[in-house]
Amino acid sequence: MITSVLFADDHLMFREALTMLLELQPDIMVVGQAADGLEAVRMAKAINPQTVLMDIFMPELNGIQATAEIKKFNHGIKVIILSMSATAEHVYQSFKAGADGYLLKDGAGSEIAEAVRCVHTGKRYVSENISTLLTGNYAKYREKSGKDNLLDLLSIREREVLQLVADGKTAKDISETLRLAQTTVETYRNRLRRKLGLSDHIELIKFAIQHGMTDLTYNSESNIASEEQTEKMS
Repeated sequence: MITSVLFADDHLMFREALTMLLELQPDIMVVGQAADGLEAVRMAKAINPQTVLMDIFMPELNGIQATAEIKKFNHGIKVIILSMSATAEHVYQSFKAGADGYLLKDGAGSEIAEAVRCVHTGKRYVSENISTLLTGNYAKYREKSGKDNLLDLLSIREREVLQLVADGKTAKDISETLRLAQTTVETYRNRLRRKLGLSDHIELIKFAIQHGMTDLTYNSESNIASEEQTEKMS
């Protein structure tokens, strides 16, 4: 039986290299490729693949939030998070969003086919370089300690808006991406500041970076500098 796979990653060369590797497997077929989180969600709805390989850091919508949205409309789709990060918090948030596997990119070439087959059988797959014991203990710690994650206060739509703000998108950009009125986008941004206890857009961007919603490689630092300059001029 052939397992259908949707591959979501904004790094074209990495995505195509692993796609070629997967297509050498007689029981795996890549049926689609997405370059950002929103496209991944839309393609998952249209194609209905059995498995999604999901980069954790992508523009428009990060992999964790995209996973939550996919699981919301079809819990049967298996999702494997691909990441350069092995932090316990990222692993915890990924599985909390409904991910079925977590694979480090530096070992993906040798593990990816095994990971796809593993989650297809209903098991959880964690990269060999990550201690499952550590992951389990961290999850128990989070639950026992009641350690609040402010992201848990946000709806999926609010998280989408927050990431787009962190990516340097204007209200007009966000309205076009999410198909919302600009006034609605402003309402969401104001609501985010109130919920998170933040004073301005600069603090929103910093919050998103600190909570792993966006990667510094997406010029988040320059976004902060740009916002600070705008604040000074206003």
